[in-house]
Amino acid sequence: DKILVALDVDTTEAALSLVRSLSNSVGGFKVGLELVNAVGFDIFARLQDAGASRIFYDAKFHDIPNTVAGAVKAAAKRGVWMVNVHASGGATMLQAAKDAAQSSDTPPLLIAVTVLTSLDETMLNRE
Repeated sequence: DKILVALDVDTTEAALSLVRSLSNSVGGFKVGLELVNAVGFDIFARLQDAGASRIFYDAKFHDIPNTVAGAVKAAAKRGVWMVNVHASGGATMLQAAKDAAQSSDTPPLLIAVTVLTSLDETMLNRE
């Protein structure tokens, strides 16, 4: 129940195949920008129809507060279980995201990314 499978693929069929074969063995699925941009936002409904009961939308929203709030609301309408934002967007943006999530009929879990895992110490120490 604690394992999320990353659907880091670029076709609907590849994502659906993973969901169909793993949905009874894992806690959910992560949908990132690669899949959404490759196949469109219908992927959320398709995955849910295939058995994905919990979807983490790894969008890492980072923009002005009003834009992030709107994006979080839109994600919530797609029935995602969890969505993330970049903490570096600041307190006002984070509060707007929280308020937007909580205003949804089915509020998604909202988490914040502080540092991308691809960044190493050298990159973080650059001026």
